[in-house]
Order: sequence, then structure tokens, then C-alpha cells
Amino acid sequence: MPGVPTPPDLTTTQPRPVYVIGAGPGGLAAAAALRARGVRAVVVEKSDAVGSSWRNHYDRLHLHTTRRLSALPGLAMPRRFGRWVSRDDVVRYLEKYAEFHELELVTGVEVTRVDPAPGGDGWLLHATGGRVLDARAVVVATGFNHTPALPDWPGLDTYAGRLLHARDYRNARPYEGRDVLVVGAGNTGAEIAVDLAEGGAARVRLAVRTAPHVVRRSTAGWPAQRTGILVRRLPVRLVDRLGALVAKASVPDLAPYGLPRPTTGLYSRVKEGAIPVQDVGLIDAVRAGRVEPVAAVASFEGSEVVLADGSRIEPEAVVAATGYRRALEGLVGHLDVLDGRGRPRTHGARTPAQAPGLYFTGFSNPISGMFREMALDAEKIAKSLSRRLDVRPDRSAADHLPDIGLRPVDPLA
Repeated sequence: MPGVPTPPDLTTTQPRPVYVIGAGPGGLAAAAALRARGVRAVVVEKSDAVGSSWRNHYDRLHLHTTRRLSALPGLAMPRRFGRWVSRDDVVRYLEKYAEFHELELVTGVEVTRVDPAPGGDGWLLHATGGRVLDARAVVVATGFNHTPALPDWPGLDTYAGRLLHARDYRNARPYEGRDVLVVGAGNTGAEIAVDLAEGGAARVRLAVRTAPHVVRRSTAGWPAQRTGILVRRLPVRLVDRLGALVAKASVPDLAPYGLPRPTTGLYSRVKEGAIPVQDVGLIDAVRAGRVEPVAAVASFEGSEVVLADGSRIEPEAVVAATGYRRALEGLVGHLDVLDGRGRPRTHGARTPAQAPGLYFTGFSNPISGMFREMALDAEKIAKSLSRRLDVRPDRSAADHLPDIGLRPVDPLA
């Protein structure tokens, strides 16, 4: 990748580094924060470039969080990116971020297992090519959206139409004039449904298992993200009540169109892992009949999709916006650091008692914004690790950073 320093030699005799697994925003932020505190960090990425997941998202995707509140430690997002940063500009930013902070980056190497080093002194990382990397500590940042999850619907293998996971959806062009069913009413499913409707699909239906909370991305210039930051520490019941009042005032009742208001409070749903859907056209599309909410998918039979209410439809294509798995079991599952859903029990500066020196970042999806939380976690991890390793930061290092015309910022701003 142009401008990024030459990858380090993994067999080097330099002092053992901290290895960061994953070159997405969480991993890059952690590496930059560690470098700023004088801790050598090497980022190991299985793909051939930073931001691999972002490169593969659908074309129209924009951050649902504001540019100012989505910057990673030490580098602002350029004003020219606009308030809601596009997928392509996120990728550009991550490339510049690695260059700006002169991060040590190794691509094309996948870490498949993390084991304690003999004697408990650090960690051994088993990687492709038979490599075993010796680490002082490890930051796992392989991403929230790692491995596509597809429900085991009965009869799925008999479906005669086209079926793809949302990860493989790019834009509406292949579906012009076609009947498409989008499964899953989260942010991804809602946005893809709108994209299809605006892009010329003949009919777009959205299969909804649980009615989502829909919120305006911004109201009178005030972004929903800022509200999420303000209420995050408040009691769940209070936020549920406030959310219901705001919804009634700002979001029309879509029940007549097949999308009723949820019966569970907004923050209660967040605590269960379901964040609100930010409106990027769904409300208008549903009211205009361009996107038709239908019941959840129950099964497939030949060319038909059987819905939970017993009705049958025959879409020509099905886009499954059914989420992702963290897929951490093979990497760290044997260390007893994951919960029943396969997510790390600890994150940020907290490290498992039975696995000291093993850190996780980027495995939550809070209403305050994922990029913002990864920036906060990066600083906390760097502070914790520099203390653990008794490393004193070299304040002169910042004087040698290349000037690319972007302003360093406080990630908490």
C-alpha cells in the first residue's frame, strides 16, 4: 500500500512487540495509541490491506456517526469527507491513518490460534506459513462483522432463486426490474432495502422478525449519536421512557404499513444487543409502499419463501441481512475468555484474570458509536499495557510523524 512503511520482519531479533490482530479501525487505533506511549506494536492482518471489511461493504454505506465523533486517536477526519462519511472515505482515512502514525503492518498473514507462552511470559501466536510469533501481549481486533451468519432455514438448499448474504451485496444494478426480498430489519437490511427501491427493483419486501426501533439520524441538526452518548450511563427504564416519547414525536406510526412500534424499550433492546435503525430513507420508502414489511422467513420450498404468518412469496432474489459471527472460537475459545454468544467477556483496558495481557477491542456495538468506542478503548489499552510493561513514552516520536495535511485531534472531543 503506497506510503505505508516497509513491513517488519517477523523473525527480527528486536524486543518482543505487542501484536495487534486485525488492521481495521480498532486494531489501527490500538497500535497508534501504543506507539504514542512508547510500546512497539505490530499489526498482523490476514488480507492484503487495511480496512478489509470496509472495502467489502455495499456501495452506498455511510457512517451513521458524525465525522467529528468518529476520528481515531491522533488524526482528524478531513472536513471534505462531510458530516456522514462514506465507505470509500473511511477506507481512505484508514490508509492515511496507518501512514500518518507510521504503523508496523504485516499483511497476508493470518493468526489462527493464541496460546500462553511457556512460563506465562507473554503469548505465542500461531500464524499461516507455520509461523509462531512471540508476543509480550496481544490485542485482538478482528472485528464485530467477521463471518457472515446465515440461518439454517428448512429447505434452503432447494431455493430456486438467487440467495446472497448482505456481505456480498454491492448495489441495486443487478436487481433492476426484479422482485427482491431482504431478510433482516437491522441497519444493514433497512439500508439495502431502500437502496434496492431507489435503484429500480420492481418490488422490495423486508422480512421482519422483531420490529426495530427506528430513530432519525439527525433532528434539527442534533445527531442521534450525541443523544446515545448522553444517555448511555442513565438507568435503562428511564432511557426506555425517553426513547418512547422521542419516537412518538419524531417518527410516524408505521403500524398501518406492517411495521409496528416495538413493545420492548429502546435501551432494553440495546442491552440485548440490538441497536436502533437509523433512518436513511426507510420511513419514506415504507410509507410510499416502495419497501413492504412482511413476516419473518420460516422456510424455503423450491421457488417459494414461506413466511412465519403462513403466506408464501416468490422473490427472484433474497438478500440475507442476518448479521455476523465474531468467529473467535478457534483463535481464543480454548482460553475460556468468551461468553455464551462467542463474544469476549472483557474489552478495553480490562483483561481476563486467567489470561493477563490479552486484550479485546471492537466487539461491541454501542449507541454512542463504534468508532468512538474503539478510540476510547485504544487509549485505555495503551495506558494499561504501558503500565504493565513499564514503558515510558518517547514524546519526541510525534515530531517525526509525516505531515499529510490532516489535523491531529483529541479522540474524546
